[in-house]
This record gives sequence, structure tokens and C-alpha cells, in this order.
Amino acid sequence: MEIENTSESGSVRGSRVGFSGPLVSGKRSARFNDDESYVEITLDVRDDSVMVQNIKGADQDAALLASRLEKRPNNTLGSQLSFHLRQVSKELKRMTSSNKFHKIDRSKSGAACALRGLQFMNKNVGTEGWSEVESRFDVLAVNGMLTRSLFGQCIGMKESSEFAEELFDALARKRCITSPAVTKDELREFWEQITDTGFDARLQTFFDMVDKNADGRITQEEVKEIISLSASANKLSKIQDNSDEYAALIMEELDPGNAGYIELYNMETLLLQAPNHSTNLSTNSRVLSQMLSQKLKPTKESNPLRRCKRRLDYFIEDNWKRIWVMALWLSICAGLFAWKFIQYKRRTVFDVMGYCVSVAKGGAETTKFNMALVLLPVCRNTITWLRSRTKLGKIIPFDDNINFHKVIAFGIAVGVGLHAISHLTCDFPRLLHATDEEYEPMKPFFGDERPNNYWWFVKGTEGWTGVVMVVLMIVAYVLAQPWFRRNRLNLPSTIKKLTGFNAFWYSHHLFVIVYVLFIIHGYFLYLSKKWYKKTTWMYIAVPMILYACERLLRAFRSGYKAVRILKVAVYPGNVMAVHMSKPQGFKYTSGQYIFVNCSDVSSFQWHPFTISSAPGDDYLSMHIRTLGDWTSQLKSLFSKVCEPPTGDQSGLLRADIAKADYKPRLPKLLIDGPYGAPAQDYKKYDVVLLVGLGIGATPLISIVKDVLNNIKQQKDIENGLIKSDTKGTKRSPFATKRAYFYWVTREQGSFEWFKSVMDEVSENDQEGLIELHNYCTSVYEEGDARSALITMLQSIQQAKSGVDIVSGTRVKTHFARPNWRQVFKHVTINHPDQRIGVFYCGPQGLVGELRHLSQDFSHKTGTKFEFHKENF
Repeated sequence: MEIENTSESGSVRGSRVGFSGPLVSGKRSARFNDDESYVEITLDVRDDSVMVQNIKGADQDAALLASRLEKRPNNTLGSQLSFHLRQVSKELKRMTSSNKFHKIDRSKSGAACALRGLQFMNKNVGTEGWSEVESRFDVLAVNGMLTRSLFGQCIGMKESSEFAEELFDALARKRCITSPAVTKDELREFWEQITDTGFDARLQTFFDMVDKNADGRITQEEVKEIISLSASANKLSKIQDNSDEYAALIMEELDPGNAGYIELYNMETLLLQAPNHSTNLSTNSRVLSQMLSQKLKPTKESNPLRRCKRRLDYFIEDNWKRIWVMALWLSICAGLFAWKFIQYKRRTVFDVMGYCVSVAKGGAETTKFNMALVLLPVCRNTITWLRSRTKLGKIIPFDDNINFHKVIAFGIAVGVGLHAISHLTCDFPRLLHATDEEYEPMKPFFGDERPNNYWWFVKGTEGWTGVVMVVLMIVAYVLAQPWFRRNRLNLPSTIKKLTGFNAFWYSHHLFVIVYVLFIIHGYFLYLSKKWYKKTTWMYIAVPMILYACERLLRAFRSGYKAVRILKVAVYPGNVMAVHMSKPQGFKYTSGQYIFVNCSDVSSFQWHPFTISSAPGDDYLSMHIRTLGDWTSQLKSLFSKVCEPPTGDQSGLLRADIAKADYKPRLPKLLIDGPYGAPAQDYKKYDVVLLVGLGIGATPLISIVKDVLNNIKQQKDIENGLIKSDTKGTKRSPFATKRAYFYWVTREQGSFEWFKSVMDEVSENDQEGLIELHNYCTSVYEEGDARSALITMLQSIQQAKSGVDIVSGTRVKTHFARPNWRQVFKHVTINHPDQRIGVFYCGPQGLVGELRHLSQDFSHKTGTKFEFHKENF
């Protein structure tokens, strides 16, 4: 057994003296052979106190015995220290004679989980990491000294400057450095300590951060300070506000004897006993997981032709619906273009205008077809009916209706470009410069007198209608682009007012004028005089009538679907929940959406919002995030009638109109719908994987509630509480028996949005058929020292009350972003050879990864994942 002081670490600052040697004599006892393990206890001897810093190779009895070495300040240090050391040395020698010590294997049992925790630096550690830190030191240092305020930036912890400064203070205290700046050598010592891979070193560093007076004991006030610091670093304002309560909770757990402090071994015990959720797999599941990992390993095909063929096969398998629709559309466009091209090549006008007139007329014919077709994808009622009442969804990708609308719009732009450019730059100049002999065959079309300038073509009905149409189309097409529609461009304020969703909405409704001009332009033609050859109206008549009926139906339905507002709540994250009465006869499916109009904001604008309530609820609800002008004005109107929450109510502001004695004047809302969306197809799958980012969880929450209601209903039927549907009424089949819900959000306050749903699922889903996973990305990943105390609090609170401290629900919150490959792997292991419906709602950024994983697991395993997305 040896005793040593490790606090000096090469620094000469301070008054402590380090020494190392046997407790009793200068030679190691013969009982401790070179090939045998022995106990090493590291003591911190300072002034008149003795602290146990570390114990290596000891079991629980030896650790308890070593704790007796601790000596609090006393004037008789020399005699009592010698007595204590001799007493403990004799007792340890007696224990080793009968039971040889074994060093603790930190790679086994609960220590394996703890080893992954308390990482101050998760990457760029060691020599390679130091080179980057050294280069940053050379840039940031002044006169060879790095200040405390720049320490975080230097070591790569810039986003957590307060935490980095506390870490600096702890490392400096350990070395008795009182200066607010360090040299490069001292920074190197700091770096070596915070990147030490040993758990004991990490634990000691973290303990030193909390133990600000360096007395080896942590008081409740010190715990409160580190909780506030950790909560601030992880943007957890609610934990920061309740730091007193959580500090008392930790003291209650780790100081059951009410000593008023906790010590190093208390914290280590808590870390070692923390449950390891990620390794909670049965032996069979581990074997399956290993086999699955082997299957999913990328295999490089040496033959490039086979590699290309395999990729092509996968692409066709995943996109065959889109492929045949696009192939049909392109074929029709090509056929119409070729038909008109050949037709005009055989006419006399070809001798004067050449191939230009053939190209212009070919482009015009495709434009007629696409102007008719572009209306169909936005006939929402028709698409919803086809999706819900027919089996066409098996061959037609209704989920891509808006994408197809955009593709057709691009086709219109190409057709208009070919038509206009060919006429303006080729046909008209040729006609103006034609000789009298060449112009002779053109007289029936352009008159006996040959046009003498360009203005002759522009001022005619054919000319000005075409020019106005092109201008209006350009305006609508440009303002529909995401850069303008979502205000992504940094434009001057005067120009920015002309962009955004409002500009997109109003400019798109210029299509009414465009279609009127299109019919006129198609009637007054230069080269076609007979009515049955003026085919523009023939193309667009049926689609226009269908679309007009759609708009009339919407206006009629919305006229009597004025809803009564029951409750409004304004939540953190600029989200507002509105609960409304359900109109009589209003039926919908989870995942569908409605259009909402508020005349107090705009009498003309209708905006889509996903329904967040379940079909079985007696009310209708939606969650609205304020992102644009319309939603901001709506929130402002409702905030005026809301009041601060009372008691255990959630939300910053709320108005429970149904229960209130005072009935405030609320904005009038009209709704139109419901309309079909990709998420409504969840009932077709036995197992669904639901992924929502932020407010994108809205349609998925409705699905979770619907699955829960169905489970409860089935239980009631089995228990004879209610009768099953025996009247033969037609109901859509409900195949879903298992659901996995992953919700990823940036803010802690976001969990308030669906807190009641989470708790309801936890209470009623006794069989665990709905698996809920919450992820808060503002918190550093599990294992990071900045979130270590949050993890400890979470474990204690969950064990004590079953409530998660981050979400405030019974669902455990994970930190950082999910490992989506592990998520798919988990579902695959649980459901081999089954068909899984993957439903994603959120920003576009995650679509590629989830689609790729769905394809990868479908191709390489027996489980088939079918991906559906809904972006906003």
C-alpha cells in the first residue's frame, strides 16, 4: 500500500508537499510479491487535513476501511496521522493475507456505462487534439497567456463558455493557480486531465468543479450552483428555475444521513448504479443485432456494371409509381410536340418561317395539355376521395401531388419558352423580311398588306394577351420559389415586403386572369381560322369545370362550418393550440389536415393546418406555430383574450372558454376540409414508425391517440363493456397493432404541447404497444460532462416519481439527436419479415437519411420499410 499526493502535477504553486512510499517502512512487505495485486490509496494531505482522493484495487470492505483515513483539521496532525496510517496498514495486510485483492475492472458491470459518461471532450482527444488546441492558443494568447474567458474557445467548447470557465476554475484550483490566465504548459496539463480516458480522473475533475472550496465535500448550495450551470449550458430553463428543489433532491438521495454534504464516493455510486438503457437487450436480441449488423455492412461490388444494375434495380423498386407516371406524362408531351411539329412542317407557312414555326406550335400544344393538367393535382377534394375511397393509391403516388404540380409548372415554363422565343426571335423577323413572293402564301393569315414592324404583332389580340400572360406567369413562378415564399433571401426591407407567403398566395391567384387570357389567346390565332382547329378550350374545359366545382364546394362547406372555440393555449416555442367544437357530420382520419380562415386577419386567405386531435375525440384541435405574418396576427388576436396559467395548468397564456364565467369576444374561424395527407395511410400497416421534428409531431400525435383509442376500444370489447360493430356499417380496417413514436425538438418547453397525450399513453398502454421516445437536441449527448448532472437528476426523479425532469411527462427524454440507424435496427429486430410504415413530418433535411435507411433495411433484411413524408 502506498500513499502519494498527486495534486502538484508539475506545478510549484502552493504549499503542499507530495510524497510517495510505504505506510510503515521503506521497503515493500514480502507479503506483496511483484506478481500480486496490492491496494493503492491516494491521499491529499494539506495543512492539517487528510482526504482520500482515490482507491485502486480495493473491494467494498477495503474502501470502507480506507475512508477511516480521512482526518479533518486538527492541531495534532503528526501523531494522529501516524496512528491512523499504521492502524489502516495493519488491517489491510491482515485482509490481504486471507483474501487477495483484485483490481476493479472498469470495463465490466455498471462501470462500463459510467466509463462512457463524464466525457469533457468527445472528439479530438490526445496528441492530435492537442495540436489543434495549441494552434488556437497561439492565436488567442496575449503575451503567452490564455485568459479564462477564452479557455472554452481554445479547447473547442465555445458554445458552453460558462461551463468552460467553471472547468477552468476547477483545474486551476487543483494546481493552486490563482491567476485568471495560464501559460501553454499549464494549458497542456489542463488538456491532459480533461481528455484522460480513465473514469476516476473524469469523476475527480467533475467533483472538483462542484467542490468550489476544495474541502472534499459538496454542500447543497454547491450542488445548486452546478445544476444552474448545467441547465444553462443545456438551455433547460425550467430546471434552472427549480434548481433549489433539484439540489435538495440530490442531497436527499446521496446524503440519507443528513450530514449536510456528499463526498466523491457518493457521486461514483450514483453513476455506477445508473441504468444502461442502451444495452437492455436479451441474449437472443443481441445475436440478432450482430447478425443484422453483418447484413447491413456495405459490400463493394467489384464489377461496375453489376453495381450500376443493382442500384438501378433498387431505384426502380422504390420509385416505380413515380417512374410510370413521369414516363406517361413525358410520353404524352413528346407525342403532342412531335404531332404539331410534323403537322406544321407540311404546311406552306413552313417555307417562310421554317423550323421555328414547328417548334413554336409544338411548344404551344404541350402548354395546352399542361395548363389543363396542372389543375388536377390541386383538386384536393377529388384527390382525397380517390385516396380514401378507391384503390388507385396502389399505383398512383397521391402523396406527390404537389411535387407533380411543380413538375407540370416547369413543363409549362418550357412550353411557353419554346413558343414565345420561337415566335419573337425567329418567326416574326422572318415574316418581316420576307420578299413579296415569299409573303404571297401568308396573306390569308396576316392580311394583304405585309406587317411593317414588330409593333404590329404586339398590339394585336394575339400579341398583347401572350405578353401579359408571360409576365403574370413569371411573377407567380418566381414568388412560388422557396427562397421567396419562405423569405430565405436577405433582401432590402422594401423588397422583402413584396415576398413571403402572402405574396405567393395572392400571385398564385392571378391564374384566373391567366386562364381567361389563355382562352382568348388560343381563339385569336394567326394560322388557324376554323373553330374546330382552335383546341385550347377543348383541353382546359373539363379541368376548369372540375376545379371550379372544387372551389364552390369549399366555399359552400366553409360557410356553414363556423366552429366554436373551446380553449386556446399559447405555449413556449411560439406555438398556439386551439380547441374547437366539431361541426356536425365532420369526419376525418388522423393525419389529415384542414384549411382555416380568420376574417379578422384576412377575409380571403385560407391556411392549412394538421388536425392534432384523434377521430374519437369530441372536439377538434390544431397546433399552430407562428412563422409568418398571418399566423403572427392570429396569435396576437388570441393572446389578447388569454390569461396567465393558474395552478397546474400548462401554457404561458390560456383561455378556457368552455369553463369560464366571462365569455370574451373571440376571432371567428371558418374551416374547410378535411383533406388527405400521407400520414392518413397508417391504418394499412401492422407496425408504424412515426418520426416528427418540432411542430411536425402534430399529425403523428393524432395517430398515436387514435392507436391508443383503438387499443382501449378493443379491450372494452373483449371485456364485454361495449358491443362490437354488428350492424354491418362500413368502417375502414384498423391494422395497426404496434407504434414507435420518435419526437425530436430543440426546446424543453416544446414538450408542453402534447404533455397530456404522453401521460395518457403511459397510463393506459399497459402492454407497451406504443413506444414513445422524446429527444431534446439542446441537451448535450448522454455521456458529455455538461449533461452529466442532468442525467443524474433524471435517474433520481424517474425512480422517485416516474416523471422525467426535462419533459415533465412519464416518457424519458433522450439527449441530442437519435441514431436513426439504431432506431431502424431496433424495429427490424422486433418485427422480422414484416411490413413497416415509416411516416415522417418535419423539415426537408432529414428526408434523405430516413428514405435511404428505409431502402437499405428493406433491401438487406426481411423487414420492409415503406417511407412516407410530409414537409412543411
